[in-house]
Amino acid sequence: MGDPALSRRGFLAASAAAGLGMTALSGCGGDSDGGSSGTTTVEWWNISTTQPTKDVWASLAKKFEAQNPNVKIKIVQLENDAYKSKMTALTASGKLPDIFHTWGGGVLKQQVDAGLVEDLTDRTKPWSDGLLSVAKEPYLLDEKVYGIPFDIGMIGFWYNKALFERAGVSTPPTTWSGFLDAVGKLKAKGITPIALAGKEKWPGMYYWAYLAMRAAGAEALQKANEDQDFTGADFVTAGEHLKELVDLQPFQKGFLNAAYSTPSGQAAAVGNGKAAMELMGQWAPVVQADVGKGLGDDLGFFPFPEIEGGKGALTEVFGGGGGHALRRDAPQAAVDFLKFFASEATDIELVKKTGVLPVVPAAESAITDPNTKAVQTQLKGATGFQLYLDQAYAPALGQEVNDSVAALVAGSKSPEQVTESLTKTAKEEQ
Repeated sequence: MGDPALSRRGFLAASAAAGLGMTALSGCGGDSDGGSSGTTTVEWWNISTTQPTKDVWASLAKKFEAQNPNVKIKIVQLENDAYKSKMTALTASGKLPDIFHTWGGGVLKQQVDAGLVEDLTDRTKPWSDGLLSVAKEPYLLDEKVYGIPFDIGMIGFWYNKALFERAGVSTPPTTWSGFLDAVGKLKAKGITPIALAGKEKWPGMYYWAYLAMRAAGAEALQKANEDQDFTGADFVTAGEHLKELVDLQPFQKGFLNAAYSTPSGQAAAVGNGKAAMELMGQWAPVVQADVGKGLGDDLGFFPFPEIEGGKGALTEVFGGGGGHALRRDAPQAAVDFLKFFASEATDIELVKKTGVLPVVPAAESAITDPNTKAVQTQLKGATGFQLYLDQAYAPALGQEVNDSVAALVAGSKSPEQVTESLTKTAKEEQ
């Protein structure tokens, strides 16, 4: 990994690029405990900007405040990419929010290595031991707990059953050749097969990551990171399969400039019936309904198909969840809020109102939506699990995955060039 302690000059450049002024930075962490009024203000940064999650989370904060009259929760909510950019600047500044969203993995490790994150092992042990073990894995580093999950899930295809039926696709495809055939049938009926937020890059990364898993097997991606070598034939094959798909021109018009959760973006295209599929996480139905109309009973889910002859299996899952971490020396009120957020009562409310998958085993009974149940079933039967690559890897390598795959989708990089770029960055980063 690179040196986490960036120079002030480098930090100022990073914060300027992120659009984050010094006033905003000075308000994060360090000034939250106490005060003349006896009130502790806890700053909570998250990415829940779409409904109903945004209002549900605000309501939970109010409920916690009512139970803890001397605590004030100050919520800062940012869209995914803006959040990542600003957290990069905050990490460089050495001053993180009291509570902040994390996906775990390499990004969290960099923050931990910089001494910026609270070790929660002892402070949460009485209650965090009971959380779903697979949900906790991304936040465990050297057997220490640095984050508490609030959901867990996987990436898969969300599809419009009515559009599939109109195109004569009777069942969701289970093989890559079958998937390409379905894309062809949809196009033949004048239906846009897939919506993609090309502007944001990370949604396109999902395709290459899954194809790499299906071609090489789930463990190969971690080994490539450890060996700093992504030039293996299976990774080239993954890019070639993605190029096969791109060459079919399956995406909506203007997809390279499309965002994910805007009214004209990827989720809305599916939610409004303008595209038949999107490859997205367990949160997809909520966002589709927030920025579009939502598909109701016409919405279905299926796992990413197998590659014929590949080393991976249909039961190997790519995904992750959301969690919260604390800045180092965060006040006890922040720990208390994590405990409140990870309680059975809160988890049941999140499952019922926002469609997340539970991390408290007792909350699983609250799942009623058939698609959520399908995702849960797939997760419980998983034989392998790979965290999102832009979180699992060190930040520079994770960004290079997103950038290189976006270039492949745009036609400016070949499958071989993608693997070469990843290898070069991996060697430089470590």
